[in-house]
Amino acid sequence: MKFPSMAEAAGRTLGDEEVAAAERVIRSGMLNSVWGTEARRLEEEIARMYGLRHAISCSSGTAALHLSVVAAAPDPGDEIITTPITDFGTVAPILAQNAVPVFADVDPADGNLDPAAVVALIGPRTRAIMAVHLFGAPARIDELRALADAHGLTLIEDCAQAWLTELPAPDGAGGAPRPAGTVGDVACLSLQQWKHITCGDGGVALTSDDTLARRMRLFADKGWDRAAGRSHASYGLNYRMTELQAAVARAQLAKLPGVVSARRRTALLLLDALKGVPGLRLPRPDGHAWWLFPLVLPGGGARELAEGLGAAGVPARAGYLGEPLNRAPVWHAPVYGSSRGPLEGYTPAGCPEAERLVADTLLVIDWNEHYTGEHVEVVAREIARLRGRP
Repeated sequence: MKFPSMAEAAGRTLGDEEVAAAERVIRSGMLNSVWGTEARRLEEEIARMYGLRHAISCSSGTAALHLSVVAAAPDPGDEIITTPITDFGTVAPILAQNAVPVFADVDPADGNLDPAAVVALIGPRTRAIMAVHLFGAPARIDELRALADAHGLTLIEDCAQAWLTELPAPDGAGGAPRPAGTVGDVACLSLQQWKHITCGDGGVALTSDDTLARRMRLFADKGWDRAAGRSHASYGLNYRMTELQAAVARAQLAKLPGVVSARRRTALLLLDALKGVPGLRLPRPDGHAWWLFPLVLPGGGARELAEGLGAAGVPARAGYLGEPLNRAPVWHAPVYGSSRGPLEGYTPAGCPEAERLVADTLLVIDWNEHYTGEHVEVVAREIARLRGRP
């Protein structure tokens, strides 16, 4: 049975709306967002969706994360605590600002940052905490918010995999869930090909802080204060989103609730079908946006299970990463020319839970809004067979 992939039309929601959006921009003659309207409208729509004051569009999710580090304003050699289970795009912006990533260990249940591990690493050079809502599962962001407030740190939420992930209402507050990205000082979204919605590449940084918003917007436009003529107020790069990206992203944004709803529906079917399969720790469904469907095998064997599923045609892989980022070869390579910059003498500490997840206990299954009940049945049947349940 073929599983739709986000690398092809059958696994995406791209259609006539996106074609019309791209044509609209091309026929306007203005493809640059400085003078166009699409990027500004996308920003307004996303800010309204998240209930925040500012959304700053940019060229990629990594660029959005760079803007978030700029917002935190680390001095050279300052530290930003983050997770070792994430894309390198989470960490590269820390190095780009001459800061040092400090890797905290994770909760073995879901791979998200463990606040107890974070607090143990906070020191005099700590400037920020960067949490990732891994695979679309909500991180323990309220606990991290409390730590950031207690120590005067910036809290960044990497929501690249977590469009419309829901956070529970604060303890004792009651009320509706909150979108992930609304608790941190800055949050980052990605529109890359493999995310819930896409314009090929693209990103958005979110905040309700006017000062941080101005800092990020200036950095994304070469420090150019457009209200002051051709005057550069601060250092910056060109991270502008194009009008073509923004127009396609706007068409995709309208489809986002349906995308997440469809993924949640089939994920719940699989969770129900896997109850009772031995040796599995099932993900918690509360608030999950299901960018991928993760499984944890506490007793190990994720690589063998992934190989068996792959042989049966199920798109699954073990570990998610080749190694957790604290063990990546990059930490032994030059950063600037022949210099290691802020990493001179630096060796990341061990993160035992993260290392075990990647090496032996974590398995991820590609997930898609076009999966049907039949796809779920195949996945469940093959997992049960390979794990020894008749």
